[in-house]
Amino acid sequence: MRSFIPLSLFLLLDLQLSVAVKLPFHVRYSQDSLTRRANSSYINVANTFNAEYISNITLGGKTIPVLLDTGSSDLWVTGDVPNSVDTGKSEKLSYAVGMAAGDINTADLTFGGYTVSKQAYLRVVDTSTFSVDIKAAGFAGLIGLGPNTGSKIRDEIDDASGDSVLNRIFTANQLESNYITMLLNRYNDPMQQDLTGQMTISEILPQYQNLTSIPKLNVDKVHRLTDADQHWQIFTDANGVIGPDGNAIKSDSFVPSAPDDALVAVIDSGYTLPQVPRKMSDAIYGRVPGANYDETQGYWTVPCDSLVNLTFVFGGVQIPIHPLDVVMSEFGYKDATGKTACVGSFQPITSAFSLLGEYDIVLGMAFLRNTYTQIDFGSFVKGSKSNYNPFVRLMPITDREAAHRDFVNVRMGGVDVSGDSAHALLPQSQAKASPESSKEKKQHLQAEILSRWPYIFVGCFLFVLILVGLCIWRCCKRRKAVRAKQMNKELGLQDNSNKSTSYLPIDEPHSAMPVMMRTFSSQEQDHFRR
Repeated sequence: MRSFIPLSLFLLLDLQLSVAVKLPFHVRYSQDSLTRRANSSYINVANTFNAEYISNITLGGKTIPVLLDTGSSDLWVTGDVPNSVDTGKSEKLSYAVGMAAGDINTADLTFGGYTVSKQAYLRVVDTSTFSVDIKAAGFAGLIGLGPNTGSKIRDEIDDASGDSVLNRIFTANQLESNYITMLLNRYNDPMQQDLTGQMTISEILPQYQNLTSIPKLNVDKVHRLTDADQHWQIFTDANGVIGPDGNAIKSDSFVPSAPDDALVAVIDSGYTLPQVPRKMSDAIYGRVPGANYDETQGYWTVPCDSLVNLTFVFGGVQIPIHPLDVVMSEFGYKDATGKTACVGSFQPITSAFSLLGEYDIVLGMAFLRNTYTQIDFGSFVKGSKSNYNPFVRLMPITDREAAHRDFVNVRMGGVDVSGDSAHALLPQSQAKASPESSKEKKQHLQAEILSRWPYIFVGCFLFVLILVGLCIWRCCKRRKAVRAKQMNKELGLQDNSNKSTSYLPIDEPHSAMPVMMRTFSSQEQDHFRR
């Protein structure tokens, strides 16, 4: 079955400020079965042409395929669920591609071999706001794998049943470590024919046991009055993005707390195409021969045989990105002349731009296919044994040389022409840059202000304190003067407070003073002589 859908379907970060990016392309939906492995703690992950990753949940005894989304925290499904109970409350969940709205129900849920009773979820009846028929797309809901504080259902229900699915699993089972791991495979990659996508809960896949040797990346906690927008966000290393020319791509962070030359990146399995700062996207694709920026759609297009190297660095570990993920061919894009072209997957960040200045990059599926990812909830799970800070581990699984050969076989017909003059990067003087819209400029200005609101608040607070202090000092001084005047009046003293007193210089002659002369009698004179 072939269906025409916009790419915005797959930009599923749960952000109120996100704006859908429309990128039309043709996709055939996979009917891969989601059979369970013998070990029930391993969750099979189906890949729909590198555009979405789906796993099964069991809700009220009914098996339902749902999108895996680490960028949100709520569960919603379409259709009827057996043995469910209506709570009498409703909610709306906004995504980049539409809105999931409906009544909040509860039903017993099983996921990854763990079962929780009375799990709250959103029963969505009307999916018309979505830009695609989600049933035809192969899924019937979405499971949020983000921090519990991001759950809107939790805020509405206000009891344990409204907590996120993973939070309830971790709390109910009192596990020593509360983490998930994700392994996402690449569609149509000859090197990954035997690789099956997997997700685990508090277990590490046997073939990746050395994951524990990878440095922990502490989750950056949002600096706000509320933690509702907390995501799985981590810091890159300083100058931690290496471009096609082998040099670091420098970009300033919007996040005031970010270390020097580092960026804040959100790990989000619900985003097909990663979002990066515009200047970074330009640095990745602007020197590729034949590359063009589509202003209407808002992304770079490049010739499909363009081998573009890209590397991220986290915790001192380099993570090469497979060239098939840097330049993606799955979208059937055609330029104005009707010629097929590929899409630069690391787009300028517009659909998930953070006006509050909480992050700089959204690392979606095209990045995550190159890592075995561990997300540890740590102290985000209240009341559990995990009282340590939450962290992320990113284990690189892409070999740079093998990926090069893989790209040559898939895109170049087995003949490596990546080193010839037609494919060499253009000189820096000929680099192209994508234009920034007036809307983006306004957003950046707003972000500059909003991202620094704590400092602005503290500055205003101190200013008010100073003004109040001056007013108090002035009032006290005036009251003291009034009391002194009243006391002088009571003592009968002259009030000279309003009279000016002049002082003569020490070298100025004094003015003449009259002297009263007296004439003494002769008897008095005789008295003084004695």
